[in-house]
Amino acid sequence: MLAARFYAPGEPLRVEEVPMPAAGPGQVLVRVTACGICGSDMHFIEGRAPVAATPITLGHEPAGVVVETGAGVADIAPGQRVVVRPGAGCGRCSACASGRDSLCERTRVLGMHVDGGLAEYLAADGSSIIPVPDGVPLEQAAIISDAVATPYHALVERGALRAGESVAVFGCGGLGAHAVQLARLAGAATVIAVDVRASALDRARRAGADIAINAAEERPSRRIRELVGGVDLALECVGRADTIGEAVKSLRRGGRAVVVGMGPDAIQLPPPNVFTWSEHALIGSFGSSAEHVRRLLGMAASGRLDLSASVTALLPLHEVNAGLDLLRAPGGDAGRVVVQPGRE
Repeated sequence: MLAARFYAPGEPLRVEEVPMPAAGPGQVLVRVTACGICGSDMHFIEGRAPVAATPITLGHEPAGVVVETGAGVADIAPGQRVVVRPGAGCGRCSACASGRDSLCERTRVLGMHVDGGLAEYLAADGSSIIPVPDGVPLEQAAIISDAVATPYHALVERGALRAGESVAVFGCGGLGAHAVQLARLAGAATVIAVDVRASALDRARRAGADIAINAAEERPSRRIRELVGGVDLALECVGRADTIGEAVKSLRRGGRAVVVGMGPDAIQLPPPNVFTWSEHALIGSFGSSAEHVRRLLGMAASGRLDLSASVTALLPLHEVNAGLDLLRAPGGDAGRVVVQPGRE
């Protein structure tokens, strides 16, 4: 079978023949029909984040059709349309027992620790498999597992967003654009989008943002405080120290800043007499839960969650590097590029 293999930072992915995987005990073999390209994939390729070993098949947003199941797998059958979560916990530790398997230290992430979904077939743990409801296209189901579920977890679970609150989303790319829509669905009274790209801000407006601020032209925190006096919840999707600092400074008293973006920068906080007096909270957020993915798939099936504009390019596997170039392009569209491995 064909797979997009990562060998070393700075090199293009190599689409090459690799051995066909089999469904071992507790595993499911999936014929991959769609796999989103995430910013994390670009971080690996650019050398900004490590993978466990090389070469490795990238891609942690796969969806497809079950081919076979291994011993011990129940409730999943060949022919079923499914999405594969980026990682699944061990099922035995305290984090997994509490329903927070994103904190499991034994989690193996697709495309980081084990071969991922930018391939024609994928053998995945049965615990990471979630059925896709009828009516949800698989290219949309694929991005729900990460690009949609990650900001949902950050807003609803970690940020405890309540109806009537104000929200600012810093970074309106693949995660942030969905965060804008999700904040609106959760009942936010005011949603503010912050980015340096006009195309990303346009997409955020279409997703439901009330206010769009170009951070290349003005200081976001100052403008937010001028307009609304600060926000209740700021979501940072970039992973830069300066952006995190702006998110914290945009808060009103008692506000929460949730950081989804990942990067190597050390975070700079305001002096304790400011941070403490304001009762600000700085919260990290990683991944999501299986329940969140199921809930979002149900919302998509009912039409409440509209992802029709989220996928901006569908490409065959042999054009995966062209898809990466689309995401790198300055001022390019902030949507999601999805690879379809079985497509010619």
